[in-house]
Amino acid sequence: MFNLTKKNKKIKEDNSQVATHAQVESPDIVKEYIEEEKAFRRGVVTIRDLIAPSAMQIDPKYLILSGKFVRTIFVITYPRYISVGWFAPIINLNSTFDISMFFYPVSTAVVLKQLKKKVGALEAQIISDAEKGAARDPLRETALRDIEALRDALTQGTEKFFQFALYVTLYADSKGELEKMTAEVENIFGSRLVYTKKVFYQAEQGFNSTLPLGNDELYITFNMNSSPIASSFPFISSELTSDNGILYGINRHNNSLILFDRFSLQNANAVVFATSGAGKSYAIKLEILRSLMMGTEVIIIDPEYEYKHLSDAVGGTYINVSLASEHKINPFDLPRAIGDNAKPEDIIRSAVITVKGLIRLMLGNLNPEEDSIVDRALLETYAKKDITPDSDLSEIEPPIMQDFEDILEGMEGGADLALRLKKYTKGTFAGLFNSPTNVEMDNQLVCFSVRDLEDELRPIAIYTIVNYIWNVVRSEMKRRILVIDEAWWLMQHEDSAKFIYALVKRCRKYYLGVTTITQDVNDFLTSPYGQAIVTNSSMQLLLKQSPAAIDLVQKTFALTEGEKYLLLECGVGEGIFFAGAKHAAIKIVASYTEDQLITSDPRQLLEIEEAKKEFAAQLGEENKESESSDEIEDMEI
Repeated sequence: MFNLTKKNKKIKEDNSQVATHAQVESPDIVKEYIEEEKAFRRGVVTIRDLIAPSAMQIDPKYLILSGKFVRTIFVITYPRYISVGWFAPIINLNSTFDISMFFYPVSTAVVLKQLKKKVGALEAQIISDAEKGAARDPLRETALRDIEALRDALTQGTEKFFQFALYVTLYADSKGELEKMTAEVENIFGSRLVYTKKVFYQAEQGFNSTLPLGNDELYITFNMNSSPIASSFPFISSELTSDNGILYGINRHNNSLILFDRFSLQNANAVVFATSGAGKSYAIKLEILRSLMMGTEVIIIDPEYEYKHLSDAVGGTYINVSLASEHKINPFDLPRAIGDNAKPEDIIRSAVITVKGLIRLMLGNLNPEEDSIVDRALLETYAKKDITPDSDLSEIEPPIMQDFEDILEGMEGGADLALRLKKYTKGTFAGLFNSPTNVEMDNQLVCFSVRDLEDELRPIAIYTIVNYIWNVVRSEMKRRILVIDEAWWLMQHEDSAKFIYALVKRCRKYYLGVTTITQDVNDFLTSPYGQAIVTNSSMQLLLKQSPAAIDLVQKTFALTEGEKYLLLECGVGEGIFFAGAKHAAIKIVASYTEDQLITSDPRQLLEIEEAKKEFAAQLGEENKESESSDEIEDMEI
């Protein structure tokens, strides 16, 4: 009992010492100190212990916190007029610093009483000067007009009066760097006629005033009304951060994160323009990987085998479309269902129009007579398989290209068209479009590769793939992204460009976002459909541009001269990110693991393949050793 009383007495003494050292603190803070002291003696580490610096040195002009040099600057005076956004160059400065603003409301009655006295003094002085025959004083007259305007605004309630304090705390790794940063910030303030001073013998108080505690230990204020104070608010900073979505990169204006959900915009479409090697595919693969983690389905048209490594890593389906491939897509396929209001007649008509666009790509331009023959032949081709406005489209078997050729041969004026079509049914290209569809899209990531196709066939194949994807999308509504890499292939032909434009316009209704990527900006933007696709894409990503295309890009996206030169001089993975009406300079950043999955660098890919082979060989040796040891055990038994 005696020992317990003695222990309690000791705790009381310790508590009184803590309270003595925290005389200026509130009772709650004193209580917190006491609890932390008790926890420390029990060997428990608190959050304050974890975040506190390892060492602190206080000098008259700055602090040193764990090797970091810290200095606070405070504003002492402002000009008569201050423009909106004057504080933006400080906020967007690419440095580490903290900013604190303190607003102390002043009673309007008190301010009006003081202003009335000031007005009386100024008017008396002006009248006295006039009676003496002295020259008018513009400074006094300007001050009188400003005070009268402020009195009117305060009386009408359109303005309020405050005492305003503004502090900026800078952080640097060395004293020389701190001095350089201080001079830079002071020069920016000075260019706006805003004058500042460095703390002197109040370095600790200045630092405490910019901590997120709401304590103003300097209390250096300036009298201001609402309007100029509002111009100091950092609302013009280029922020593109939201509560939902994925990380696209780092905001180069202020090092904040660009977190965005493309489906929150009026449409989820995106366009990506960049030169070869600027990092456009890298950026989109990063978006794909992060979108997959959020549950979004992704479909990719891959013209250069760039997405195979990513697809294998996440367990996606990779479909290689070529003349020798076993994967086939039938351009005559129909969507099985497009909602309750869709009529079979409308679905068939839409399919005929789409296939007719494909036939134009395959046979070249058609004259009006040939166009009419093709239109009638397509309707009869579907009718041959009992696909009519009265049919149940969920139970039909679509025709193939051979059926269409047979119908053309039996029609007057269709023999020549059938002859031109034979190379796609019985000739060199017969293995591509003349078979029923045998591919499935039941995976979260599906890639269609057209790398092994000849250049002549590539636009036709991409058109067919996109049409097949569009039928699947309309059949079942899900959150999806369709990525069309090297989209300029489709912009070369009017029918395919028109089809992509129609897809971009209509996809929003089916919860689909289309991403078009191109390095040939001129071919894409000089097409009227290319311009329309950009207009119907709420999200745009511009990376490094070539001097030959920059003027067209600047005109299309209404870039400033600064943004134009940024796109000419930026590095790999850097550019401008547009999301609706907002845009900001961006730097694409990936983690090490993400980089290994999405890299397009041939050197890195070779290293990864070598590592795979070494791992497989090592695993094989371990399996052999395990089998040998098992055989020896069996022999001993």
